[in-house]
Amino acid sequence: MMKNAGTNISFDGLGIAPKTLEMLDRLKFTHPTPIQYKAIPIAINGTDIIGVAQTGTGKTLAFAIPVVQRLSPNKGKCLVLVPTRELALQVNETFRKIAPLFGIKTAVIIGGVPIRSQMNDLKRNPRVIIATPGRLVDHMHQKTMRLNDVEILILDEADRMLDMGFKPDIERILKFVPKNRQTMLFSATIPGAIMSIGAAHMKLPVHIEVAPSGTAAERIIQELFIVRKETKKELLGKLLNQYSGSVLLFARTKRGAGKINRLIKGMGHNSAEIHSDRTLAQRREALEGFKRGKYRILVATDIAARGIDVVGIETVINYDIPDDAENYVHRIGRTGRAGHEGRAISFATPEQGKEIRSIENIIKTALPISEHPEIPREKFRSQTVFQSRNWNSLRKSRRRR
Repeated sequence: MMKNAGTNISFDGLGIAPKTLEMLDRLKFTHPTPIQYKAIPIAINGTDIIGVAQTGTGKTLAFAIPVVQRLSPNKGKCLVLVPTRELALQVNETFRKIAPLFGIKTAVIIGGVPIRSQMNDLKRNPRVIIATPGRLVDHMHQKTMRLNDVEILILDEADRMLDMGFKPDIERILKFVPKNRQTMLFSATIPGAIMSIGAAHMKLPVHIEVAPSGTAAERIIQELFIVRKETKKELLGKLLNQYSGSVLLFARTKRGAGKINRLIKGMGHNSAEIHSDRTLAQRREALEGFKRGKYRILVATDIAARGIDVVGIETVINYDIPDDAENYVHRIGRTGRAGHEGRAISFATPEQGKEIRSIENIIKTALPISEHPEIPREKFRSQTVFQSRNWNSLRKSRRRR
């Protein structure tokens, strides 16, 4: 996690209401993080913001404080769009630390929960609504929710929402939100598609960047093991015995996550899995069990890369290299949070040199290669070898013709 804005800098002087400052003191939030220090005063003034900060830097509090403070004197609402159910629940947890002080209720609108219970929640007049785009569009179709009184719109983890295919839903939602509103967009990376959303739907947004887009979190030891595919299971077993703390392990597919979870349980470890094939109740039980220590190891797909806010995760293991190199940053951002040190270990096969180079280009550093004394170390197949093999096979095929 990034360091605080400075040990001599406090939340005083940022335009925060005394009641909120008192709450921050009670929660022992004494020094704002860089994104909080830069974003809060701008957001309190009602200005549109594009905020770029790596995961684990306190982005939620950076917009929750201004939202509650701006809503308290009037009757408007805030809509927060997030990519995953887990992130929605965690954003709600942060709001519930502040919103009740000002008599503001919140509601969470996500899939996996009966829509009727959400309709009951909406009847209680919540003024902060945290939603995943798909379920919100469902409510709009059923006319159980209107957006005409939204004064503040937050797009949280916007790049992840686009990665997950939510752009059509977001565009549909934006058509029904009043144009005269404040819009804040927060993200770990800012691809071109997000800049186009900013240009089309925001009013002269202030661009805040506290870390270069795609920067990996500080205080994380990164390691890379190059092993054959069939050796990954053996290496995993040895590393799980070596590191006794909590482990978040990433698999590329839902099916793979299930297989790895069964493998880990077979090794005698307490583990759970979290991915889109699990029900919301199963995912919440797995996450809560991981937080409380019931499960030492949590196996996840990238759906959880931004939806897990757990302080004290000792190790992140990329059992599978992510499809999208930028997801590497989001995955390892789950460790090394709140000033703690963390470790990120990645397994790559000899054929995955290109994927590793893509990751290194994003994090702007080479991943240190490690080896286990009991596991044979492999090397990446060089580009030249591939080119030469392709050229030789092309010549042979021409000869056959």
